[in-house]
Amino acid sequence: MAWKSRTRSLQVFDTELSADTVEWCPLSPRHDVLACGTYQLQRGSGEDDGTPSRTGRLYLFEFRREGSMSPPLTELQRMDTAAILDLKWCHVPVSGKAVLGMAAATGELQLYTLSDSQEGGRSLQTLCSLEVGAERLALSLDWSTGRMDSSDVRVVCSDSAGCVSVLSLAEGALTALSQWKAHDFEAWISAFSYWDTQLVYSGGDDCKLKGWDLRVGPSSPTFISKRHSMGVCSIHSNPHREHILATGSYDEQVLLWDGRNMRQPLSESPMGGGVWRLKWHPTHQHLLLAACMHNDFHILHCQQAVEGSGGACPLVASYILHNSLAYGADWSRLSLEEPAPCSPAAAEPKENLTESGRHLRIQYESPTASFDTSLEDDAGRYIPEGIAPPSTGSTVGRALDPDSDAPSLSCLLASCSFYDHMLHVWRWDWAPDEAQLETEQC
Repeated sequence: MAWKSRTRSLQVFDTELSADTVEWCPLSPRHDVLACGTYQLQRGSGEDDGTPSRTGRLYLFEFRREGSMSPPLTELQRMDTAAILDLKWCHVPVSGKAVLGMAAATGELQLYTLSDSQEGGRSLQTLCSLEVGAERLALSLDWSTGRMDSSDVRVVCSDSAGCVSVLSLAEGALTALSQWKAHDFEAWISAFSYWDTQLVYSGGDDCKLKGWDLRVGPSSPTFISKRHSMGVCSIHSNPHREHILATGSYDEQVLLWDGRNMRQPLSESPMGGGVWRLKWHPTHQHLLLAACMHNDFHILHCQQAVEGSGGACPLVASYILHNSLAYGADWSRLSLEEPAPCSPAAAEPKENLTESGRHLRIQYESPTASFDTSLEDDAGRYIPEGIAPPSTGSTVGRALDPDSDAPSLSCLLASCSFYDHMLHVWRWDWAPDEAQLETEQC
């Protein structure tokens, strides 16, 4: 069965400062809340002032579907902060409230609570903060709550000194539990195993991926992988499949791993750009979102790789409307029930692009930038320049498990890019190709 994939921009927002992280709130009924963080390096203006300063801004938005004539994204709040390197919502409420964690260029881990006013508005309020070290940048954070376990809420944080810190959150305060030197250079990323939160992973600019067991202490890692050839900058534990881990690197590869065997990855997928962030879909276990720096945003279907078939994961969608480094990306849990609008007839390709081996490019003008995008080919594939088409030996349609994957899927996503300081909200629709279904049924 062939599947038709389509991405469609819903709104573009100028963040004014360089945008590098976006996060949808995972808690109901706040799935419509979106946070975006920015990072701006300010060079010294005078000859004697050579010390750069790093500033940032934290945005809070609400997504509303009030009608096609009004933009769906409403800005609720903006706060000037230190430069922001990473944002993550806790997956469970803390004292009844959603909590947002922020890794700051001051070396602090800062926490905010999402509060509802009597007038119905929402805003972020400072909860607490803790400095993980002096003269360093906090680079990433992850919560231990990826499988909605609220019994022991902890945070892992990595920093520019190559250290990893584990902290606990209790009674509205952060407490440092442990800190150790994990990497020779910047520790770009740290993450929990959501299935065993005593296991922590870290990746650094020393090209190493490491595992740590908190029960035995950080004196030595449980493994060291040098499979990535450049700095490791993204790690995400699959919350649906035990032992499955995704990692990304400046070497432009996405590797899938079985945590029981870290000597050899399950699959290796070339992405055409450094993989800064990876996000598993919150409910569909085989879908992986990748932010690929110089090569846009892509969605991979990982079922065959996870089940041991090997080979690169096929791309099922790409979003290529950003004009700068692709850094932040996230899935929303908000339901999009109504189907996407049909493409205008004038935008349909006039030739069989599959046979011609290329795709049609059209130009969209906007007040802030000039976008170009690629239309789908006749089989529904949506492949940007610079990315090789996935193997056609076994199609993604045949790989779908009808018991675990919906017959069609509509997702709301957000992404941001750096130098053009842009936040995009977009939707992805994935459904069987009805035209081919009719042919097969005849």
